[in-house]
Amino acid sequence: MGFLGDLGGLIMTPLYYAISAVLVAWHWLFEKIGMNPDSGLIWVLSIIGLTLTVRAALIPLFVKQIKSSRNMQLIQPKVKELQKKYGHDRERLAQETMKLYKESGTNPFASCLPILIQMPIFLALFRLLDHHAAKGDGKAFITPELATSFQNAELFGIPLKATFLKADGDVAVMIVAAILVLAMTATTFTTQRQLMSKNMPADALSGPYAQQQKLLLYVLPVVFAVGGIAFPIAVLFYWTTSNLWTMGQQFYVIRNNPAPGTSAEKAKLERDRAKAAKHGKTLAVEAAEVVPEEEARPQQQRQQPKKQTKKQRQQGSGQRPVPKPKPEGGTDE
Repeated sequence: MGFLGDLGGLIMTPLYYAISAVLVAWHWLFEKIGMNPDSGLIWVLSIIGLTLTVRAALIPLFVKQIKSSRNMQLIQPKVKELQKKYGHDRERLAQETMKLYKESGTNPFASCLPILIQMPIFLALFRLLDHHAAKGDGKAFITPELATSFQNAELFGIPLKATFLKADGDVAVMIVAAILVLAMTATTFTTQRQLMSKNMPADALSGPYAQQQKLLLYVLPVVFAVGGIAFPIAVLFYWTTSNLWTMGQQFYVIRNNPAPGTSAEKAKLERDRAKAAKHGKTLAVEAAEVVPEEEARPQQQRQQPKKQTKKQRQQGSGQRPVPKPKPEGGTDE
């Protein structure tokens, strides 16, 4: 336990400092624009600011996740062919599958990376707020004064440090906590459902990748719902905001850059055709407005040049006619 505790501290301590630095920076910023530093609203906004900062930093990882997920979808027919060919030999199947992943630049675990990266951050924030700030003692950049401020902060009479399990019979706290837990669960489910229903081709809905996505679709919301009743209300704001960011970011990517062979791609093609048709109609109207003006202009008939003889052409160019050579033995007349 001592070694594991030291290892955990070695991993979590840098996160405590990084997260508390961002959280305190947002708190300082809102205080400078005139907000009450001890209000619940400034702490909620600071947590939302922390969420947006973390998610913005994870955008490159999200882009990598999208590319890898798309590759996983596109290679599913090839994966199925390998399963038919080497289904009797698991070792060979695993080797050929990994070879296919390597050739296509696909990481089968990339879809889980954003969640895996966020979990230590979420855990660090949870411990900062629930184990330290809620008890009035500081940690990292959260000073004892800031910890006391958070400990007493309320939003519409609801303490931010309160949880569903530690509501002490306060019905209002239980209702607000339950609403946030449901929001966190619903946004998690909707985000995963959106990915499967709109941005996965039909061939990919029956393979092992689809099974993995279906597992995440139903397991993750349950995990968050069960664990959410123990999260402080302040932490629930973090995860719900993060889910809303993910939902909006994913909606933008699916709408503007869908995977081939998906319903999202069909919808985008229809929108593009509608825009093209509208644009073409506008050009046709503009052309129709220009044509009458051109027709109204009098058109001059082009005169055809008259055919000239060789002598006339030579005279016109200033050249003298060349005399014809006399026949041999002839006489002048």
